[in-house]
Amino acid sequence: MTAPAAERIPDLRSDLIGAGLTVDALTALWGEEAAEALHRGQRTPAERALARREPSALATLARLFVLGRPVPQAEAAAALPALGVAGAIELGLLTLDESTGTAAPAIDLRPYGFVDAAGPAEWWIVSDLGELALGHALPEDHVLGVGGASLTLSGLMLQTPVDTALDLGTGCGIQAMHAARHARRVVATDISPRALRLAALNLALNEIDGVELRLGSMFEPVAGERFDHIVSNPPFVITPRVEGVPAYEYRDGGMVGDALVASFVSGCGEHLAPGGVAQLLGNWEYRGAGDGLERVRDWVDASPAPLDAWVIERDVEDAVRYSETWIRDGGTRHGTPEFEQLMGAWLDDFERRDVQSVGFGYLLLRRPAGVATGIPTLRRFERLHGSLGANEAGLGVHLGEALAAHDLQAALEDDELARLRPVVAGDVTEERHLWPGADSPTAILLRQGGGFGRVVSADTGLAALVGACDGELSVGAIAAALAQLLEVDEDALRRELLTAVRGLLVDGFLRG
Repeated sequence: MTAPAAERIPDLRSDLIGAGLTVDALTALWGEEAAEALHRGQRTPAERALARREPSALATLARLFVLGRPVPQAEAAAALPALGVAGAIELGLLTLDESTGTAAPAIDLRPYGFVDAAGPAEWWIVSDLGELALGHALPEDHVLGVGGASLTLSGLMLQTPVDTALDLGTGCGIQAMHAARHARRVVATDISPRALRLAALNLALNEIDGVELRLGSMFEPVAGERFDHIVSNPPFVITPRVEGVPAYEYRDGGMVGDALVASFVSGCGEHLAPGGVAQLLGNWEYRGAGDGLERVRDWVDASPAPLDAWVIERDVEDAVRYSETWIRDGGTRHGTPEFEQLMGAWLDDFERRDVQSVGFGYLLLRRPAGVATGIPTLRRFERLHGSLGANEAGLGVHLGEALAAHDLQAALEDDELARLRPVVAGDVTEERHLWPGADSPTAILLRQGGGFGRVVSADTGLAALVGACDGELSVGAIAAALAQLLEVDEDALRRELLTAVRGLLVDGFLRG
């Protein structure tokens, strides 16, 4: 994007505002069912709905930039009164076919709304046209828009205000834009010059300042620098490194197997300020009879810089299904010779390393701070498979609270913890199961409505303690009263409950 072209961005913004291109307006334009169909890659319902609507600037822009369809040049000009067709071509938004008098989209441009700790917001996001609009497989330099992985990472992002943040592998710039809401200064890097150009357009279009864009691979563009927060949706997809297999810049990092994620874990500690946190998405291989999550633990343990670690595996796919997923993601269709060729290459690659399946999940890594010269206190590797529903969108705040709670309880000896006066979280409910006619429950479950939606099995003593946590009584006082009521040894019950309280604080059932 040249400097003269960049001067036309305010005109584009003016036209988008004038047309009312928002998430709610698009949904109202073609309806909930058509909007859901679009998320599944089906645009026909939306096109049919548009055909029944009166012409408008919103309908024209939706047809062009969301559905990826050409429109008559005159309609494009009417929908972009400030920018004009010539300005849109200058910005790289449109191409013109003089023979047919039509304007066709050169990019995807759509509204994106979200809510974070700072409140609700909405942006316009520019990215490359997808498979639906192109009608063929994606080019290798494709710049992805806001996909499922982007939404997952932005939902996980800590919201704590910091001085500096790094978005490694920024793509269209979406994570850098989110980071700019809590960081004073953001550096965003990518190996793709085209991605950086589109990221610059998105930043300017949405009037987001304080983000510096740099070209380069992994941590090379920030050599010698440290950050308070690093976020990355890296190109972690495990792709065969053989001729004939496309390597998409947005997802394929150019390393064998899961080496890219291992490399990130190894290198991020040197670029974190004391107390700084890195968050990323990643894949890890299950080789032979080995445990993929243990591979990640080994990477953390081998890090040159000490790291706290909280790793959550969200899913595991067998080698065949994993291959299908990513071949199809690139736009190669099932049943074609190209698909079969790529499937063979993927399975050959997995067989060479005896890969049975691939795990996917979140990594949260922290450079410890404090008088203990950075000795790690957090080592948590867990599996939380299955849907989290709406919870996943707001996990960033929960993770920040969980880290603070971990630090609180880790710094307290048992006697100090016993003096704590916690409060039970407002989203916690208790569930009791009894045999018909029985006086005592066979199971007591504490359920968390927010966070990761955890369920804790409790005995009578723990359930009673949680129920008594109202901020008035200390843990020690509650334990003493329960020991007398249940007629059990006070010291033994106290030790048992204190151990449980530590976990309940970190998981968000109790607040200190």
